[in-house]
Amino acid sequence: MRIIAGTYRGRILPGPVAEGVRPATDKVRGAIFNILQNRLDLNGIDVLDLFAGTGSLGFEALSRGAAGVTFVDNDRSAVKVIRENASVLRCADACDIVQADAVGFISRNSGIFGLIFADPPYAFGRIAALPGLILASGLLAEGGYLIVEHRRGTGFAEDPPAVPAFTRTFGGTDVSFFQHTDDRSRSGA
Repeated sequence: MRIIAGTYRGRILPGPVAEGVRPATDKVRGAIFNILQNRLDLNGIDVLDLFAGTGSLGFEALSRGAAGVTFVDNDRSAVKVIRENASVLRCADACDIVQADAVGFISRNSGIFGLIFADPPYAFGRIAALPGLILASGLLAEGGYLIVEHRRGTGFAEDPPAVPAFTRTFGGTDVSFFQHTDDRSRSGA
């Protein structure tokens, strides 16, 4: 895993050790942050990285100015890799690393994040309901973005309503962007 831009640009970090961990590729990660650069000021915001895996999305956000990242993954070896990466980058003080089930974390926490990443395994059985759960939880700050990486063509549950503002496709992967606005309406891109 390579950090693309910012303070840690060019740093190469250890990758996945757990079976099924699928870190966001440089191409997808770069595209996500290019899209965000004109929509969301990352400087000083708090970020939540659900199904964090190696932490590639969260560390990229830190490199680009985020104040802190909460990394959540239920796999012990993934959590170990995230801790090692935070140590290598000397940014452990800006990282809250939680070994927990992402859905349980969503239901138990009350923090507010300006940016939330959710990159569950493609086999995750609750992907259709995930955006609705996150948006209904109150974890996403007004004006903030929820970004869900998922298998191409995945639909989302309509109750509670979770309609992406827009989706970008990269091969067999879709990246859906949801935005929390004051009236919960979604703006197009």
